[in-house]
This record gives sequence, structure tokens and C-alpha cells, in this order.
Amino acid sequence: MIDGKHAVVTGGSRGIGLATARALKARGARVSIMSRSSHNGANDFCHVRADVSDDRNIAEAFAACRQVNGPIAILINSAGIAQSAPFKRTDKAMWDRILATNLTGTYACTREIIQEMLAAKWGRIINISSIAGLYGAPYITAYAASKHGVMGLTRALAAELDGSGVTVNVICPGYTETGLMQQAIDTIVERTGLSRDKARQHLVKTNPGGRIVTAEEVANVAVELCCGNQNGAEIVLPAL
Repeated sequence: MIDGKHAVVTGGSRGIGLATARALKARGARVSIMSRSSHNGANDFCHVRADVSDDRNIAEAFAACRQVNGPIAILINSAGIAQSAPFKRTDKAMWDRILATNLTGTYACTREIIQEMLAAKWGRIINISSIAGLYGAPYITAYAASKHGVMGLTRALAAELDGSGVTVNVICPGYTETGLMQQAIDTIVERTGLSRDKARQHLVKTNPGGRIVTAEEVANVAVELCCGNQNGAEIVLPAL
């Protein structure tokens, strides 16, 4: 169903985004990735430098993707940032920065492609949220708020587009083997003095199922959602 279709993956130069880009390509999709930074693995795709928190270059970035790979049928909203701090040290700059990328960036990229999907009567939008979009946790008020917002956006848009041929689904991974998780471990070590092994064990305990997710697991679920007709699905990983 996705063979030959053009998929755009934001945050596609590393982590979940890059794993998803590779999985889509393996299933025959034409893949463009958008990211603020480069990565060796990104050389296998049409790679457009873009910051999803910057409205000024989003339209140009999507136009560049279309120029190479044609109309966009699939959008994977994977771009995201994370930063932790006690609420009293979560200043407005941190709050704005996290929401601008994780939530407003998801909105802006979706808005950029929705009309062409509706015109084609087929489209797949996959948003990458987090278990932090379902449950609160200490020291991540801005991040959790942004990911809760992604959940609300997904639910509302899925309901609005029901029956249109365009589906909107969301994946909620726990801690995943990516650079973001390594940053989380670094923060725990710095603030608590725990060893890296102990810090990792702490993160494992917070995940559903008591294990760390791989980026490839998330990618495989994203591809299956693209190939199917589910709308409004909320997939938690690792599955219980």
C-alpha cells in the first residue's frame, strides 16, 4: 500500500526518525527527511535542513521535499526535544522551546500537508508522542505538557478526518535506545551521583513492561499503521 508513496519524516536524521525512514524505504516508499542536524545515515534519503519550530522555513522545506519526491502521502512527526528541570526552574524560555518543537511543530507540519492528502483522499499521519503524553512525572512539566498536547491534537484531528481516507495515529514510546535517552542518563548521573548502570536501571523501571524500547520497534509500528486503515489508534511501547 505504501510502495512508491512519498513519506516525509521530521527529526529523521537520527533515533526513531531515522529508524522509521529506513523502515519505510525498505517497504518501497520514497522517503524525505527533515532535521536541524545531519547524520551519516541521512545520506540515503532526500535530506532537507529544517527546524519545525520555525514557521518561516517549514513551507520551503516541504516544497523542497516535493520537488524531489512528489506529492506527500505520509507524514511522520518525529521531531522532538526533551529537557528536564524542577518546575521552579522551568522558565518561560524552556517552556516555549519545548512546546514550539514538540507540539506546535507537529501542528505546523501537519497543516502544511493536510490539503494535498484530503485532495488525494488518502494519507497517513503518524505522531510520535511518549508515555509522558499519558502520565505525569517529576521534572518534566514542559515535556509532558507538550506530549499531552500531541495526544489531544491526534485525537481531535482523527475524529475530524474520520472517513476522509486520511488517518491520524499516535505512538507513545517509553524510554527508547536513542540519544535522548543517553541525555536522560547523563542528567541523572550528574544530579544524583548514581552510576550510569544504576541510572539506566531507574529508567527501565519506569517503562511499561520493564524494558527499554528500540527505535526499530517504534519504526515497525509506524510502518504498519501506514499500511493499515486504523484511525485514532494510540499505541504504547513496549506493549504490556
